[in-house]
Amino acid sequence: MGLSAVLPVNTLSFYLFGPRERAGMTPEAKHLEVILDTHVESVNLAEEMCVRVAEAVGFTEDECYRIGMSVREGVINAFHYGNQEKPDKKIHLAVDLTSEKIVIHVMDEGRGFRLEDVPDPLAEENLLSTSGRGIFLMRAFMDEFNVVPGRTGGAEIIMSKKIPPGCASNNGNHESPRSDATPK
Repeated sequence: MGLSAVLPVNTLSFYLFGPRERAGMTPEAKHLEVILDTHVESVNLAEEMCVRVAEAVGFTEDECYRIGMSVREGVINAFHYGNQEKPDKKIHLAVDLTSEKIVIHVMDEGRGFRLEDVPDPLAEENLLSTSGRGIFLMRAFMDEFNVVPGRTGGAEIIMSKKIPPGCASNNGNHESPRSDATPK
């Protein structure tokens, strides 16, 4: 049974999001980590979780869309290319929130890959190919993007987005400034 069946999305942050010290993180930094089943439903769950965190921090609607799309692409790559859609493998998702940025990690249990081996989707010979488009979007939408060997043996995508000015000091305790936010 997948995590989504155990905890509804709106309670995941309540149970998992809190202070945690990790290498390079200050004590006031927050960390969220979940292990997702290799199922197509995990793509939507991962995207929704990260978008909710981004909204809580104060990212604009457009920035939340870009963060969500980047997470979606990363988890699709972990699901399809990394874990080869094998249900016995897991997708590891972690979100680190510091006063300066949101850092998202997506890790699979596959064989890994080298970023420099991914074809450029804008090259003339690759325009009709689907390979490399997700990485292109993640690079375009996020401030920092890298792929490293993961602790599970597969690839670990690490991407980050700087927190907008005026929101950084709140470190996730900020009510969304969006005009469509409903009053409590």
